[in-house]
Amino acid sequence: MAEPGEPYVNRMINAVGPAGVIDAVRSGAIPEAVRVEPEEHGKFLATLERWRIRLADVSPEEDMTVAEHLGCRFVCPGDPEWPTTLDDLGVERPYGLWLRGPEDLRFTCLRSVAVVGSRAASSYGMRFAAELGADLAERGWAVISGGALGIDAAAHRGALAADGPTVAVLANGVDVPYPAANEGLFAEMARRALLVSESPLGAHPRRTRFLVRNRVIAALSRGTVVVEAARRSGALNTAKWARQLGREVMAVPGPADSVASVGCHRLLRDQPPALLVTRWEEVVEAVGRIGADLAPEPESPVLPRDHLEPVTRAVLEAFPSRGTTGTAQLATKAGVDLATTNAKLGLLAAAGFVERAPGGWRLTKAAKIDSPALATVPADVPCGPHPTGAPQ
Repeated sequence: MAEPGEPYVNRMINAVGPAGVIDAVRSGAIPEAVRVEPEEHGKFLATLERWRIRLADVSPEEDMTVAEHLGCRFVCPGDPEWPTTLDDLGVERPYGLWLRGPEDLRFTCLRSVAVVGSRAASSYGMRFAAELGADLAERGWAVISGGALGIDAAAHRGALAADGPTVAVLANGVDVPYPAANEGLFAEMARRALLVSESPLGAHPRRTRFLVRNRVIAALSRGTVVVEAARRSGALNTAKWARQLGREVMAVPGPADSVASVGCHRLLRDQPPALLVTRWEEVVEAVGRIGADLAPEPESPVLPRDHLEPVTRAVLEAFPSRGTTGTAQLATKAGVDLATTNAKLGLLAAAGFVERAPGGWRLTKAAKIDSPALATVPADVPCGPHPTGAPQ
């Protein structure tokens, strides 16, 4: 009888219980236990009248019969499967949730991350969302999203591909495949994962329900990652709810001129800013156990020259980037005697770093590729040894 997220419902439930709410709606009178400010008294009565009209069209018994036939169930606050994190929403907490799928909602959400973003996603965003969903699911983190086209669907599919947990919070009934293009995804999730909705069976989506359901996505998870978001993306609304609930807000940067990432970049510039993340380890570090789920520092690439001992490396670093040089010049630059320089040149030649050339020694092509600084010198620039022996 009431739309999801109407605060008057929970105010009355807290005061007189669910049965008392139905009695109040049928009588059209505000219960004495409910505190109502004078300026909202008229609106409260009008809301009760609207609910009374809609209540006449409600058939709970029929809903439960259809739910049993489809393998759905209904949970409400106090049930073992009810996630207590939803209680953080206060008077905007769901009155109850319809579930479809084998996973336990409360247990699944203990370690969960929301991955959200634009419906009109780029190939970059889709790939990142799918890989992030798979990486998180492989490590036992449930991926929560909204089942929409674009980033949401990619994150769900990534988690399913990794045979991990995922939850779709819908703005329609769990038996209504919307969008229709995701019908196969929803069927697979109903078989292996979990579909969740505040709306009853058979309910079709409305514009307002999409924004209202975002608070559930944010409340169920320990943090929200926005992969791609345009300037007016609904994903920014989920991030706003996450921030209000004290959850971690994370954003993935995109190309500087990407319209699809304007919302993410705005989150990164907000005060306080969202946490910039580029890999699953950083996400888990933000929402995991303090001191236990730390992301390892990215390792620098190990080059063959990194394995050389110091004196040999010093001789190699004494070479000019182009042209040839003599043994005496190398010895002087490296600060090594001639005998040692000759010995190290033999080792470097055997390892493929240097080679003999008319007039002395020079770097091999492989050695220049091995050194990023040398590899960036354009091949068509005529660089020979400087009169002092230093590279030009």
